[in-house]
Amino acid sequence: MATKTITKKKKPVTSTKSKLSGSEKIPAKKVEGKYWQATGRRKTAVARIRIRDAKKTNFIVNQKAFEDYFQDVEYRIIAKEALERGTHGKTFEVSIVVYGGGMRAQAEAVRHGLARALVEWDATMRDSMKSLKFLTRDPRMRERKKFGLKRARRARQWRKR
Repeated sequence: MATKTITKKKKPVTSTKSKLSGSEKIPAKKVEGKYWQATGRRKTAVARIRIRDAKKTNFIVNQKAFEDYFQDVEYRIIAKEALERGTHGKTFEVSIVVYGGGMRAQAEAVRHGLARALVEWDATMRDSMKSLKFLTRDPRMRERKKFGLKRARRARQWRKR
């Protein structure tokens, strides 16, 4: 007696929803030509920076426009500070991938990474970046919660009665 095998055709899976919410996503470009890259860190935020020469300064953060990602003006100033104080009018195309931490920590991680990338681009900028303290990695992080305590060091309140 012969046995039959039945195969089902699978339907292709298509998604109509966009995974990112908010503003439109900028299509990722493959970086061609020479570029300089560095990593910046602050608390638990990590920023990977790539800079390359361009005719006009262009910032892309996590495939979004710079103003759309850092909506607070203070964070924009912090993130661009190393580029504005160090390059003296030189224009770059900056591509940033940043994750972890809060928005302020991400902005400071971007500043740290930009300073490191600019030093890769021109080693003579090291002294000026170091005097502005942009090359210093701030290692302070939140201490982990311990077992049996309410927070990292906060114990339960003692009651006599």
